[in-house]
Amino acid sequence: MSQNFFNLCAMFVRKKKNKSGLISVQIIDKSRGKYRVYKTMGSSSVPEEVECLYNDGIAWIKRHTDKTDLFSNLDQEQKKQNEMEETQRVLDNVEHILINGTEQILDHVYRQIGFDRIKDDILRQLVIARLSQPLSKLATVDYLKSYYDEDVNLSKIYRYMDKLHKTQQEVVQQISVEHTRKILGGNIGLVFYDVTTLYFESDYSDELRERGFSKDGKHSQPQVVLGLLVSRGGYPLAYSLFNGSQYEGYTMIPIVEDFVERFKLEDFVVVADSGLLNQKNISLMESGGYKYIVGARIKNENQEIKDWILSLEKKEGTFYEQNKTDKRRLIVNYSASRAKKDALNREKGVKRLTKNYKKGIITKENINKRGYNKFLDISDDVKVTINQEKISIDQQWDGLKGYLTNTNLPAQDVFDLYHDLWFIERAYRITKGTLEMRPVFHFTAKRIEAHVCICFVAYKVYKELERILRSNNFNLSVDKVLSIAKTVTTIKVRLPHNDRSMTQMMLLTSKQKLIAPLFDDKFWEEVK
Repeated sequence: MSQNFFNLCAMFVRKKKNKSGLISVQIIDKSRGKYRVYKTMGSSSVPEEVECLYNDGIAWIKRHTDKTDLFSNLDQEQKKQNEMEETQRVLDNVEHILINGTEQILDHVYRQIGFDRIKDDILRQLVIARLSQPLSKLATVDYLKSYYDEDVNLSKIYRYMDKLHKTQQEVVQQISVEHTRKILGGNIGLVFYDVTTLYFESDYSDELRERGFSKDGKHSQPQVVLGLLVSRGGYPLAYSLFNGSQYEGYTMIPIVEDFVERFKLEDFVVVADSGLLNQKNISLMESGGYKYIVGARIKNENQEIKDWILSLEKKEGTFYEQNKTDKRRLIVNYSASRAKKDALNREKGVKRLTKNYKKGIITKENINKRGYNKFLDISDDVKVTINQEKISIDQQWDGLKGYLTNTNLPAQDVFDLYHDLWFIERAYRITKGTLEMRPVFHFTAKRIEAHVCICFVAYKVYKELERILRSNNFNLSVDKVLSIAKTVTTIKVRLPHNDRSMTQMMLLTSKQKLIAPLFDDKFWEEVK
């Protein structure tokens, strides 16, 4: 068989795009492991003409051999070559690969709540970035560009924050309350109140940022006090910022009264921790006609009530009641698990005290009588001892917990509602941890307030996504969904002849396919 035949067997037709825009149709010789142009059939920019030239090339090769299987071999080679060329053409026209899975999901939730009523895209961008990757505002600019291909100028963000605190903070809370009412069937019913502190990486104080009792243990750094109202289920309703030295017990009434006035709330019960309990707050709540459930400080009651409490049988699940006034009831409950926890905490506290005073850390100058320090006796010659009698007295209270209320609710309901305070505790854990609300790096009051507002909106979006996942039987947490979504990419390809681009979201792994419905517009149209 001639060498020419073997050369023909190794030939195929190729379409090659030139810089001029013309497509050349060539017969390629693949013999001896090398490619070379054997013959050019012609070139054109018209698809129909290119196809004719291609068919002419196939016919030319077929005319020069008598073997019937040559055409099929050539066709397979051509398919391979075409496939490579088409793939390369697509890759050459890729404009962006966006890692924007979290944005796609969170944008739907943001709009579902109604925050898109605020006609400024910067808030949406900052909220989604806070949930996806909480960073400084400068780093957020880079993140939005790198991952979402969204250009946001840093100075524009700061100008927006200066505007946000006085023009849109009210609207944000209004939208949150309206949405919460909707998902709770039109009636809020319960509001839970608690406070936390947000510290600053700074040594400087001002009218808003002052040193005070820090819940983060940052007593030497300036802080602000944040009061938050949430509904049953933990959905955020409203918040207020207070001076860092403000006693937390004086924050509750102002925020509750403001909330009731702004949102015309009726027939509700305020639930709060014992740390917010003082006689003034209770009297103001009652004079304002507000219903409340608060933790009682039973060890601070008068001697008659304390004697009554200590005389009670410590029986699991039993509630005891005593009317303190015509409107006010004290409910006491015993729990064996709480008794065990009280004993364990006291034991750990006493061990820590013993260790500290033996090292000389505790002195008469720095001692206080808060917490387990109440068990210490310090004599005039600065001799420190543990008072065992005080420990014995404290043991009598193990497992006992009191609740003060002016409602007519059964004791069991009062107990259950009070322990729903974990909703607000969880809200603070998420905002401080996942959303990294603190430490705060802003220093002007309006930007501090704007930062808190952004975190408030982000937490609302977080809670709504959590509700949607639960109601649609996704057996995944919000954190897990967002973690998976961070691996989802969108490829954007330029189509030069069509003068447009096409995008395609890539859901390839088994984990990514678990959350595939969250990227479907039809899913969000049916969400309630």
